[in-house]
Amino acid sequence: MDSGLGLVGYADALHTLRPDLRLVLSLDPVNMPYGPRSPDEVRRLILASALATLPYEPDAVVVACNTASVHGLEALRAELEPDIPVIGTVPAIRPAAATGGPVAVWATAATTSSDYLRGLVDAFAADIETHPIAALGLAEAIESGDSAAVDECIAYAVSRTPTGVRALVLGCTHYGLVADRIVAALGGDVTVFDSPLAVARQTLRRIGLAPDATAAQGGVEAVLLSGQVGGAPDSWRHYPAGARLLATSASAYTLRHEHDAS
Repeated sequence: MDSGLGLVGYADALHTLRPDLRLVLSLDPVNMPYGPRSPDEVRRLILASALATLPYEPDAVVVACNTASVHGLEALRAELEPDIPVIGTVPAIRPAAATGGPVAVWATAATTSSDYLRGLVDAFAADIETHPIAALGLAEAIESGDSAAVDECIAYAVSRTPTGVRALVLGCTHYGLVADRIVAALGGDVTVFDSPLAVARQTLRRIGLAPDATAAQGGVEAVLLSGQVGGAPDSWRHYPAGARLLATSASAYTLRHEHDAS
């Protein structure tokens, strides 16, 4: 679940580890982005997105959104666990700090100024030079699939990033979709830290599955748009992870229709 495209990289990571998984992708285009919304609003919206998936009997719910993880995990777990494990997303501050720094954290304006991010830095990088950078407009540009706007937003964030940074944490789930462009724009020897594979591994552990890249192909069983069954946004095609998910969708929609008929 995410308000938008941020879930794509996480769904793709799950399929990388277990291609046989059948995925339900719950987006909220009516209410995205979540960043400017109040904590109470985010809790309400992410709970609604989760409840919309229940007819598909999910084995786990993955919250592929930092804002929703900050404000909504407690409410989701109270509602769904222990029957359905809920896995959240945390920016990869800890492994980035292990490089010795300096570390930059690119995130939305709301996240960079949040007590949540300050708490992570204090907990895992207190002795490391760390620079929160508001990558203004980048998530929205990625969502729209506007390549020129993406490059402009990356260039702005690069201009705000101090020279000498050795590690970059992607603090918004959208950003991983353009990680290669971010690395190219930063130049130098910068290691990017993102969370999709770590979250995918944790998800498999919670549902008792081992990674198996040779498993038979599953697919995207359904796409929910603000709680209603819909189609995958065409902007997914602009990103390799999105294109891979779209390639698995046809057989999955057949499964959905069979599910609805039954």
